[in-house]
Amino acid sequence: MLKKIILLLFISSLSFVKAQDNMQDLLSIPNPIEYDGTEYFISWSKPMSKTLYRQQYLPSDERTEDFTQLLDFSYFTKEIEMESAVRQKTEAIQNRAKTDKFAKVNVIENPDGTEYIVDYFISESPEKGDSYIEYNVYRFKSYNNGSEKSFLILSQAKRMYGDLKSASKSLARQRDHLITTMIEFKIPEIKVVAKN
Repeated sequence: MLKKIILLLFISSLSFVKAQDNMQDLLSIPNPIEYDGTEYFISWSKPMSKTLYRQQYLPSDERTEDFTQLLDFSYFTKEIEMESAVRQKTEAIQNRAKTDKFAKVNVIENPDGTEYIVDYFISESPEKGDSYIEYNVYRFKSYNNGSEKSFLILSQAKRMYGDLKSASKSLARQRDHLITTMIEFKIPEIKVVAKN
């Protein structure tokens, strides 16, 4: 089950779902979100299952179809085994590397083992549209509020279009800053909005 959920998150990170007219805040997250000096506005939200809620945010001048930066909150209202989720994400990128020469993945664990960072590069050369390199930073965090356990995967995606080799080098130069920003970001309090 967890493997299917992680695979779903990975697939949708490659081709983000088109924004809907109804962009309900399902997680009680302030809108806009300030992240690394940029304001991100909710662009898409959906309950993916009874226990998984997703929301995506874009800068006001960007579209889902050709974004250059995007934030994604994937929030589980149940306990998820973090090491397993991290391993599955890492293995998905390692498998992709068999056909994507730009695919690379790294894992960082915080000193007390309560959070992980998985960062990776992938590339796409679609039949229609421009080729791009995408750099993703995923932050895995467990919550334990007494009897209620939950799990968050917060991610930032940055894309550069055009020449893949030069885009890859440019994003690689930004890597340290992007990881530090994700680690230092104060995650807002998340509370699933009750459905009527």
